[in-house]
Amino acid sequence: MYSYNEFDTAFLAERNAQFRSQVERRIDGSLTEDEFRPLRLMNGLYLQLHAYMLRVAIPYGTLRSEQMRMLATIAQKWDKGYGHFTTRQNIQYNWPKLPDVPDILDALGTVQMHALQTSGNTIRNVTADHFAGAAADEVADPRPVAELLRQWSTDHPEFQFMPRKFKIAVTGAEADRAVIRAHDIGIQIVERDGQIGYKVLVGGGLGRTPMIGKVINDFVPEPDLLPYCEAIVSTWNMLGRRDNKYKARIKITVHENGLESFRELTERRFAEVKPQFGGVDQKMLEEIRGMFAPPAFRNAPVDAFEAARDADPVFRAWADTNLSAHKHDGYAIVSISLKKHGETPGDATDEQMRAMADLAEQYGHDELRISHEQNVILPHVHKSDLPAVHAKLREHGLATANIGLVSDIIACPGMDYCALATARSIPVAQEIASRFEDLKLEHEIGPLKIKISGCINACGHHHVGHIGILGLDRAGVENYQITLGGDGTEDARVGDRTGPGFAFDEITGAIETIVKTYLAERDGPQETFLDAYKRLGVGPFKAALYPEKAESKANAA
Repeated sequence: MYSYNEFDTAFLAERNAQFRSQVERRIDGSLTEDEFRPLRLMNGLYLQLHAYMLRVAIPYGTLRSEQMRMLATIAQKWDKGYGHFTTRQNIQYNWPKLPDVPDILDALGTVQMHALQTSGNTIRNVTADHFAGAAADEVADPRPVAELLRQWSTDHPEFQFMPRKFKIAVTGAEADRAVIRAHDIGIQIVERDGQIGYKVLVGGGLGRTPMIGKVINDFVPEPDLLPYCEAIVSTWNMLGRRDNKYKARIKITVHENGLESFRELTERRFAEVKPQFGGVDQKMLEEIRGMFAPPAFRNAPVDAFEAARDADPVFRAWADTNLSAHKHDGYAIVSISLKKHGETPGDATDEQMRAMADLAEQYGHDELRISHEQNVILPHVHKSDLPAVHAKLREHGLATANIGLVSDIIACPGMDYCALATARSIPVAQEIASRFEDLKLEHEIGPLKIKISGCINACGHHHVGHIGILGLDRAGVENYQITLGGDGTEDARVGDRTGPGFAFDEITGAIETIVKTYLAERDGPQETFLDAYKRLGVGPFKAALYPEKAESKANAA
């Protein structure tokens, strides 16, 4: 993993000291809230419904055990004993007191972490495939590229006050586990004629105008990636709308100007900026790559894993859902679900964080990952250690066998915390998960991704959920719209709206109706919900959701 050098350490210490002074001036009244707002946002501090919220960056989702333990300490010492992992590989603390925030930032600095650019109209935390460096199907580990992008974008003088926020995601595999097509820039590592390069997409994003990113260049040679990204951001920074924040994102800029025109302007800008790099970025990339060398994998028998799988049905169910193929035969990638039925998706207590840190240290080569799906990953676990890992997870309520299933729900904080939200998300997710646990249908249903947002900003990625739920305010009453058929993978698409929304006390029943319709209509258990939807279309689901309309239409015919 990347380790801070002297410059990094000094830079962060200086920024933290600067913010400590700003906080002191806010507390003594020297700064008004309006004056303080842009300063706190530059340091990841929001003012939510009930308290301040601090958003801490976890660059490309990678953590060491000591870093996870520090996150646990912060939750215990300065918050209410838990943290919330987000869809952009950050962690949020919902209850810090303003005078304590500088101490929190200093504590983060001791383990090479920060909250810089987790807010504001800047380039946000660069995200990546949560299986990076471990996935059996990847061309190359995307994290060195993500780290290069992080260093380039941090405090970049041209990109601190852009039209709106800007998000970049990187993957090293064809299978898109980083939702790159829903980002302002999406980068996929590809190989052509034995050479590594990058497919670059631009103009993706969700929110009130969801759009799937378009390929602006299908092969950017490795030495050109950073100047090419700079050319894209610089072009948008010049063209982007500043008269209307709802039309300021790069997706609107690309749409209004057309992809070809935007590409032409980017290429022109690229020709200007490329000579300025002079190869220094490639030297940095090589140094960074040296820090991401794979761990020393061991060869050992896997008999203990096979024996446990055959003997213990609980372990077998967990292994079937929560383990993924590793590039090294004797290893597995372990996904730890933070979606225990009835609990808040993405939340982990300080005790659970410490337990995961211990597991990573003892069994996982000291590595953890945070996924955009709000779960935690142990990327390198030898199969012989999996029974012990599972037993430890069970002790701490972390062994739910539901990765990719109906209760593995993505949900934003919603109106329980967020000042922008117009409806609750967390209680809806909790009720849906509990309903299907009671019905004992989860494993029969198979792969199904439900995503919930509490407002149009779509932090819950509802647009690309197989079933998406959007909570809105309708004359002071919560109303939940449903979309079907969304997909956040390499086949990305925005879901189709089914029709009128449902009240808070109706939405769980509506989701049950959709799922039972799928079970009745599918072409056998091998046909997933998404495949069935592609075959059937929205018709059968609308008829089941709105029987009065279906009956009225039938009578009219």
